[in-house]
Amino acid sequence: MTLDRFTAIPDVVLGPLAGRPDADWHHAPPGKWTPAQIVHHLAISVDGSSRVFQERRAKPPMRRRPRPLRQRLGHLVYLDIGWIPSGRPAPTVTEPAPHPDAGAVERQLRDGVARFLGLARELLPARQEDLFVKHPAFGDLTLPEWLRFHVRHCGHHAKQIRARLAS
Repeated sequence: MTLDRFTAIPDVVLGPLAGRPDADWHHAPPGKWTPAQIVHHLAISVDGSSRVFQERRAKPPMRRRPRPLRQRLGHLVYLDIGWIPSGRPAPTVTEPAPHPDAGAVERQLRDGVARFLGLARELLPARQEDLFVKHPAFGDLTLPEWLRFHVRHCGHHAKQIRARLAS
């Protein structure tokens, strides 16, 4: 189920922007990200985490590092329950450019999704419990956990894109 929902990320995120003029991609209330910046933030996250998995895919089996209570609670609330608190600042590495190119960020998002889907075909189910990439808030996550994170994260930001376009 998660893989189907992950496959739908480009439609969920980019669908509301399809056929929209460039001005719609770059319009937001003061102090808020534009739709183009939201897509760029998501593209950086999906593309970046997929590249780390790609680099690590041939590594021997790994073990999850111990996680403090804060990371375990974050995992439970965000990944398991699906509640996403608003207002948390993005990790610096995923902050978008001031005026990203719509076509470039769309390609980056689609490429990251395609890379993850290829990795899922290659690595799952054999490596679903012994290959990790660190998330800044949740600690070491497996490939299936990263897929679930991206589905929730992209869905959260897709709501923001729709709200920007409606205003």
